[in-house]
Amino acid sequence: QSIEFTSTHAQKQGAPTLRLVGYTCPDTQRKYRFITNNFTLSARTIAAIYKDRWHVELFFKAVKQNLKIKAFLGSSRNAMLTQIWIAMISYLLLAYARDCVKEG
Repeated sequence: QSIEFTSTHAQKQGAPTLRLVGYTCPDTQRKYRFITNNFTLSARTIAAIYKDRWHVELFFKAVKQNLKIKAFLGSSRNAMLTQIWIAMISYLLLAYARDCVKEG
């Protein structure tokens, strides 16, 4: 199903035509609806892309909450990985220190 924004403002801004995709998970029978600007990929492929993206979002949410990273200091892959590793090591050292204090 195509979605077009027909307001004068949307037309002036060049709003894209979007696609509403429905997908039912074969394992759970749960129904999902996605909005995309891709008109060539199948609904199953779109659902798989959104599922993968959701895992990435959950990872970054966990990093921000548990490792106290509020923003990445660099934009390269290496800079981000370095910052994540440093935060993970710091988090584990603090957790270890907390456990040592509790025990004795």
